[in-house]
Parts: sequence; structure tokens; C-alpha cells
Amino acid sequence: MASSDARNDPFLAFRFEIRLDDLPPAGFSECGGLQLETEVQDYPEGGLNSYLRKFPGRTKQANLTLRRGVVDRQLWDWYYDITQGVVKLRNGTIAVHDPAGGDVVMEWRFWQAFPTKWAGSDLNATQNNIAIETLELCHQGLERSR
Repeated sequence: MASSDARNDPFLAFRFEIRLDDLPPAGFSECGGLQLETEVQDYPEGGLNSYLRKFPGRTKQANLTLRRGVVDRQLWDWYYDITQGVVKLRNGTIAVHDPAGGDVVMEWRFWQAFPTKWAGSDLNATQNNIAIETLELCHQGLERSR
């Protein structure tokens, strides 16, 4: 009989923190693009007509999309440097905390990231929304460290 005190609930996705090398920890409201996809190579083996053999190929990673309320211009400056030919690669982590916010329950590391897209907020004088900026990061790899 299973014990009810050994229950493992799924991690909650609302308490997370993103760190980028030399930048202070950033409070992003959304993080998307935690995705890897492995290409599949079909191999039609001679004499075997009932199916194709399949082999794993290269694994590609999606760009990370980060959204936050505008609080300073550090992310803008990083992206603007790219437009001027100054490339600064940064490593980073995405940590998911427990509901109390204390312990890290899940963490990913990415490396050699640089911004590929920056989007500012829609501005509307008839609303009182927070100004949101979106930064899209290209990176060279993603691994789960916890």
C-alpha cells in the first residue's frame, strides 16, 4: 500500500529567478524557450522494407524569451552593443524556487548567450499598464543542473 506522506507535487512555475553573469539578478515576469529538440535521421536500410531505421541527429535549442517590467537600461544597452558590433557573451541560470521562495528546486544553465531581439512596451495614455520589455537570447546550450 502506498504511503500518502511520500507525495511529490509538481513544481510551481511562478517563483523563478534569472541570473546573467555580471548583471544583478533580474525579476522577470515570464521566461519562455526552455526547449531542446533532437533531429531524427531516417535511414532506409537495404533489404528492410517494413520500416525505416531512425537515429538521433543534432540537438538544437530554442531562443530564450524574457519579459519584465522596465526598471533600468542594462538589457537595452546589452542589445544596443550588438547592433554596434560589440558582442558580449554571457552565461546564465534560470532557477525555480519552492513556493516559499527559499530553496531552489529546479535549475537550468545556459552559456554564451547574446541578445537577438529586443522589444519595448506598447505605450497607451488611456491605460495604466506597466511598461514591459522583451529580450530574446540566443545561446549555445542548455542543461538542467538540478
